Amino acid sequence: MKLLFELSGEHPDLPAMELECVGTVLDRRAQVAVAECPDPLAAGRLALTHVVMEYLGECEANREAFADLLRNLAIRTEKPFAGRVKLIQGSRMDVPRLDLERLIGGLIAGPVSLADPVEEYRAVVSEDRCYFGRVIQKIDRGAFDARNPMRRPFFHPGVMMPRMARALVNISLVAPGEVVFDPFCGTGGILLEAREIGACILGSDFDPAMVAGYRQNLPGSDVMIADATAVPICDGALDAVVTDLPYGQSVRIRAESMDRLYDGSLAEVRRILQPGRRAVVVTHRDITDIAARHFTVLQEHEQRVHKSLTRRILVLA
Repeated sequence: MKLLFELSGEHPDLPAMELECVGTVLDRRAQVAVAECPDPLAAGRLALTHVVMEYLGECEANREAFADLLRNLAIRTEKPFAGRVKLIQGSRMDVPRLDLERLIGGLIAGPVSLADPVEEYRAVVSEDRCYFGRVIQKIDRGAFDARNPMRRPFFHPGVMMPRMARALVNISLVAPGEVVFDPFCGTGGILLEAREIGACILGSDFDPAMVAGYRQNLPGSDVMIADATAVPICDGALDAVVTDLPYGQSVRIRAESMDRLYDGSLAEVRRILQPGRRAVVVTHRDITDIAARHFTVLQEHEQRVHKSLTRRILVLA
């Protein structure tokens, strides 16, 4: 099924990259993408999407073209509906949003109900295109806020927020029932999000205090105290690896230097990961050369967290 996604503006690339876990991206503009998806309900796992729609059509970003699109679609419905329009900053549409919403209400045959609609038809205007669809679901971003790290039984500063952790799990392409491993699991934030989408989770950390905290946050989950450069896992046993590599002087590590830790742990990830599957690795400096010794670097992304911290995200296979 062809779906239309209204994406978050939190990052220019990650929201569209995340869509690969549910389908094949066919087209994208700023904060919008079109993808072919075999299971529309699977889109509920996404973190950096606001709205998922059945794709109905698209046109140039002007009033006349949009009116022609609506007439050609000739939509009829007996269900009370509302028409909504999202104008992405920088779009070339020079018509006010309310005028476009009235156009939807006037050119769809059916009862309009802005207060209590059963269906919602939505246009997203980005750059030079206007995309149109029928809303299937809206992602509950409040559910991620409810899993804020500060609300967990065990909290440690500097952990990743749930939406980003979920996005990285999704970018790994792990499917429900498959095994995802975090060799620097810390308090378990990444694997908590993996468990939420139905993956089987396995964590390890060299710091016993972190492993104890992990067990508080994810009781009953598999975790072990282990050196990330020598984990007791068989070759090619894992479907995905997602991890935030340690950094800074306060981190407890068993390596002569951070570079040796990164090199040794990535070599180990290569050994235990199934051929052709993905590892998603977060660092706080550029380790592309180290990663390239063991993997093909598929994607590189940066995310500025604050003025002294920029995450570097590598997608490896």
